[in-house]
Amino acid sequence: MSPNEESSASAISEWDDAALISRIAQAKDKAAFAELFRRYGLKLKAFMIRSGAAPDVAEEAAQETLIAVWRRAETFDPERASATAWLFAIARNKRIDLLRRGARPEPDPEDPSYRPDPEPPSDQRLAAERRDQAVRAALVELTADQREVVMLSFYAGCAHAEISDRLDIPLGTVKSRLRLAFGKLRAALGSEFRDELDES
Repeated sequence: MSPNEESSASAISEWDDAALISRIAQAKDKAAFAELFRRYGLKLKAFMIRSGAAPDVAEEAAQETLIAVWRRAETFDPERASATAWLFAIARNKRIDLLRRGARPEPDPEDPSYRPDPEPPSDQRLAAERRDQAVRAALVELTADQREVVMLSFYAGCAHAEISDRLDIPLGTVKSRLRLAFGKLRAALGSEFRDELDES
């Protein structure tokens, strides 16, 4: 290190934290950043460890915090917060990010559960289409009140008590309408689809 560089480094070590951040913001000053890193690297790591992070994770989080300072130094406003408060606010956000990453691991694209289900054979697709058409036609034959409880029960997945609350009708009325609706649906669908309805 040349005498001039030594003199410059010595001068920077006398600057307060806000001045270092300002210098990073204005000129991307590497010497100012190195001094800030020297002052806060271990403190930030210790903060992460106290927050429950493993030492290697804590070190990574501390580095990420200081990298964020390098990138966002111009957002620091000494009128709103001290340099220390600003740095540790960034650190807290990094810690939260780490916790989220730990709680939700990155999905594995090779996981079989992410693969789409295979297309059903054409005869199964045709049978499903015919069944859906038959159900739609049968639903049209119900009264509006009966159709409403069937749609809430089987398409919206509502429990009987929930249907009672949503429609503001007695629970017994809900059950009665469903019973009448199913009688009509069984008669309308015929034996081909009746078994499927009974399994629902």
